[in-house]
Amino acid sequence: MSLPNDIKPSTIAAQAAGAVDLPSGGVVPPVQPSTTFLRDESYALINPDNIYSRDNSDIVRIAETVLARLERAEEALLFPSGMAAIAALFRTLPNGASIVVQSGIYWGTVKWLRDFSARRGMALHEVDAADPTALEQACIDHTPSMVLVETPSNPWLKTVDIAHAAECAHKAGAVLAVDSTAATPVLQQPLELGADIVMHSATKAINGHSDVLAGALATRAPAAQIWTDIKADRHDAGAVIGPFEAWLLLRGMRTLPLRVERMSASAMKIAEYLAAHDWVEDVLYPGLPSHPGHDISARQMSGGFGSLMSFLVKGGGAEALAVVGRLNLFHRATSLGGVESLVEHRHTIEPHTGIPENLIRLSVGIEDAGDLIADLKQALG
Repeated sequence: MSLPNDIKPSTIAAQAAGAVDLPSGGVVPPVQPSTTFLRDESYALINPDNIYSRDNSDIVRIAETVLARLERAEEALLFPSGMAAIAALFRTLPNGASIVVQSGIYWGTVKWLRDFSARRGMALHEVDAADPTALEQACIDHTPSMVLVETPSNPWLKTVDIAHAAECAHKAGAVLAVDSTAATPVLQQPLELGADIVMHSATKAINGHSDVLAGALATRAPAAQIWTDIKADRHDAGAVIGPFEAWLLLRGMRTLPLRVERMSASAMKIAEYLAAHDWVEDVLYPGLPSHPGHDISARQMSGGFGSLMSFLVKGGGAEALAVVGRLNLFHRATSLGGVESLVEHRHTIEPHTGIPENLIRLSVGIEDAGDLIADLKQALG
């Protein structure tokens, strides 16, 4: 069953873009774990779409269709993790290529890109892309093949003007890729703002239940050479997601708009509470009017500002760790976007990346916002 093109994201998600199990009449799409598929006596495929599960899976295609429609893309590809998606993207570039990447983004991406660029003889240029002049100059100076930005960024919550980044990248002849993990397709559609490829760690809010590793890329130009190369790389390198993971991811996406709406509303209340607290030095959340990227975020995001935020307590590492240790409802764990609220002392995880010792990162879940604020209140003292 197909759904009309003019329906809203909440309807697309809830109805899995129209996917049902017609043979049984079930309203939930089935999962087929088979790795290989039958041929008849003349060796013709029983189902022409399915040969081998490395590149053929009904449930993976359904999940990709839902994600593509939410992202307003022509095509989406799923991967076994967000880093697998990043790797497939950058492996399309030739040896010696020039790359411009936003500084201060997810450390896993930065570390992998530094190592990969060194091995491949690539020129990696890290720039504060939240500064439009700096990004524009970097594209002029380095004529990159690819520009990667992450907005809002993790854990600094910096905001990049995607339309401006696209203009800078395209003038230099580069592809613009946007990591939109923290925003999700519900709050932000980078492709509509001029990006060529959007990336997600679907492990986070897209799945939303902290039980699936997955990554995704999406585009509006499936005929472009880079997309053809990405698809070939995924198939040949075997960076594929399993059917059970795809099924769980699809189940998570069916409530994505509801979860993101609740999490964003609660995060805004929590950010406002923290911003007024005597023991908080600063709050990094683009929903606050005081945030340097608030105006850009308000322009290119809709329906909220996401569930991720960081704040700096007054004092140093000892004071921050004491606050983290006193929290009861926020689980001390590394991730974001799940239904349960998480807290992380980022400096402990990444002590050599310039993260201040007094920075605490929160991922706000779907719990009652008042309960979460009460927990922060008692922890801050």
